[in-house]
Amino acid sequence: MTPTVLWATVLVASAASFVLKLAGHLVPEHWLATDRVQRSSALVTVALLVSLVVVQTVADGQAVVVDARLPALAVAAVALALRAPFVVVVVLAAATAAGLRALGWG
Repeated sequence: MTPTVLWATVLVASAASFVLKLAGHLVPEHWLATDRVQRSSALVTVALLVSLVVVQTVADGQAVVVDARLPALAVAAVALALRAPFVVVVVLAAATAAGLRALGWG
């Protein structure tokens, strides 16, 4: 990819991002106040967050990898289910991943 094509791509993506953000500010507020839109936006937010977590947990480039991140995520999920404070959840997950990596797994 030549530098000219790269910069053109960056500029087009930046312009598209700006236009999309501007369009979000120009949408009439009463359009966003309906129950269906609010439910959909909440579900889309959760779906995007879950997909990000899954990709960051089990993906390494193009490959699916099971390493210390997966048990750490499971420990974090259990801690969240038990209503542990967020800091405790993060520390438990990090300790799990660090312990498994110290034992040679992933």
